[in-house]
Amino acid sequence: MAHPPAEPAHPHPPVHDPEPTSQHSPQPLALWLIPVLRDNYVMVLQRGRRAAVVDPAVAEPVAAALEERGVELEAILHTHHHSDHIGGTPGLLRRWPQAAVVAAAEDRQRIPCQTLGVGDGDRIVVLDELVEVLAVPGHTSAHLAYWLPASGHLFCGDTLFVGGCGRLFEGTPEQMHASLQRLAALPEATRVWCAHEYTEANFRWALAEAPGDRAIAARLQEVCGLRAAGQATVPSSIGQERRTNLFLRAGSAAELARLRRSKDQW
Repeated sequence: MAHPPAEPAHPHPPVHDPEPTSQHSPQPLALWLIPVLRDNYVMVLQRGRRAAVVDPAVAEPVAAALEERGVELEAILHTHHHSDHIGGTPGLLRRWPQAAVVAAAEDRQRIPCQTLGVGDGDRIVVLDELVEVLAVPGHTSAHLAYWLPASGHLFCGDTLFVGGCGRLFEGTPEQMHASLQRLAALPEATRVWCAHEYTEANFRWALAEAPGDRAIAARLQEVCGLRAAGQATVPSSIGQERRTNLFLRAGSAAELARLRRSKDQW
């Protein structure tokens, strides 16, 4: 069960503990991206005229996109505390003060706007959709991922990238390896929504690291075509990442550490 907010923003919060009928809604869940800064993506979940966002780096383009579509922001989900993931939250709350802010309870000091602190194994409902909280430390000590099992979406922040993984700023190779293996165990059709467009560089490095890997070569060609056409490479899928992501394929923490050093120096 999710931890209750310290001070509920209003009597009927849009993010709440699961209820037996909470996963059933007559309106489909739509997901879309807002590109911001140099290479960030803000993920938007929309059901009818209701919306939630994941990792809003900045406020203005997010607010503009939501207002253009005529939707009301109900919730903000944070995967970790870095400024390019939480920087837009204060501005969005000025526009939508009723919105809930979901983040790691243990990171309350570094994510002070949160109204609902969560941790590993918690289950909440956002836009009538069950969301399971996964602790995936490595990039940061309190990094979270959000998995929507009914619709098959994963919001993994900077833990898992398309073709890559996050730098180890606060965690260890052992933590990152365990986190990635946990994500790799999700159903292969799970759509992977990461927070940065690093894909082409990731696969260029991967092909240099494994020059005879045909799956990686084919994926790089596909990715280059998408980027040349101005299209996002996000989302990927767990199945694609199992086949072509060297970090996900790493058989041990030591191998992951070697790959991470190689990518850091590339």
